[in-house]
Amino acid sequence: MEIKETPDMWVLRIARRLCLRDVKHAAAECGGLITRQIERSGLTVAGPWVLVARHLPRDRRTPFDWAICRPVEKPAAYEGEIALVHLEPIIVAAAVHRGPVRTLFSQGYAPLVAAIDRSRHDFSGESREVYHDWRGPGAPYQKIEIQFGLSR
Repeated sequence: MEIKETPDMWVLRIARRLCLRDVKHAAAECGGLITRQIERSGLTVAGPWVLVARHLPRDRRTPFDWAICRPVEKPAAYEGEIALVHLEPIIVAAAVHRGPVRTLFSQGYAPLVAAIDRSRHDFSGESREVYHDWRGPGAPYQKIEIQFGLSR
């Protein structure tokens, strides 16, 4: 577990209220919309995909607030259909998961949550996944950074 501050960034963001079981479909659909908006608007990508969750549930059926974000260089002007928002830096407990998506929760999330529980830190309710090396949903290797916002 690493305690660090996230970068200050501007992102194109699509937000939804959904369940964990719906994230895969929403990410594919919304990711395509964001990619096309970046191309149409002539924006410059400034980092890997970031998924943001508020009060991430521990089961696949409970709805939560979710957003898919693509960092971009802040444009002088922007009139696109997808929201351009500023993500302020936050303090997080982070760990990198290297492996298939199917082990993300058991080998990525679970050890990080356990380490935070053993620490003196409290969860803020916000979590993020940063897709440093995404090779597709069925690939045997991904590099995904898991971040849990901390309130102290």
